[in-house]
Amino acid sequence: MNAIVMAAGEGRRLRPVTERWPKPVLPIDGRPVVARLVRDLREAGSERVTVVTGHLAEQVERLLGDGSAFGLELRYARQPRPDGSADAVSLALAAGAEPPLLVATADTVFRPGDLSGFAAAFASAGTPGAVAVRREPPPGPSAGVDVEGGLALRIVAPGEPFAHASLWGLGPELVPYLEGLGGPPFELAEAYQRAIDDGLRVSAFEVGRTRDLTYALDLVQENFPYLSRSE
Repeated sequence: MNAIVMAAGEGRRLRPVTERWPKPVLPIDGRPVVARLVRDLREAGSERVTVVTGHLAEQVERLLGDGSAFGLELRYARQPRPDGSADAVSLALAAGAEPPLLVATADTVFRPGDLSGFAAAFASAGTPGAVAVRREPPPGPSAGVDVEGGLALRIVAPGEPFAHASLWGLGPELVPYLEGLGGPPFELAEAYQRAIDDGLRVSAFEVGRTRDLTYALDLVQENFPYLSRSE
């Protein structure tokens, strides 16, 4: 199953670091997050990945190249404005990405095997869409995903034990829901919720703890153990 990687964000909460480097090239365990994600996608069976770039796009594109170093084909789509995740996916589709697809953000590292497991589960479920959910880190007070019987009922549901894990499964039936969203920004959460409200089934698959770069302190915490081992 091929994939879209959303790597266009400005990383405002990571400033001033992201004034010089885009968030996807920042490291976890000393390795650029986006490079690790692309390798995981290849292990999950992706042969073609469309990377949506924006802020400091040249750095991301230079790092990843044509994808040959990862054993797959990389294409790029530029997002000229930070208009949200649904807009990024729409740009990737316009650049030739064809569903069914995995859609991932370029600031999250998954446990080994979790991304492959999600891809296999989505492929076998036969549902129009899927979301990955996690318990760790836990959702914030205004976030959460309501899951019942293996299906997502509410994508934004405060008080639920599951958080969204920044990984989606996108089937062709969901593509029309990328249009007509409120915004900007135009977000996948709204598109998926509209599909669910219309009766489309969206599977929810649990993954393990994720490692995320959101704040400047995350950059230190996610690399300190690696740096300590290298002394």
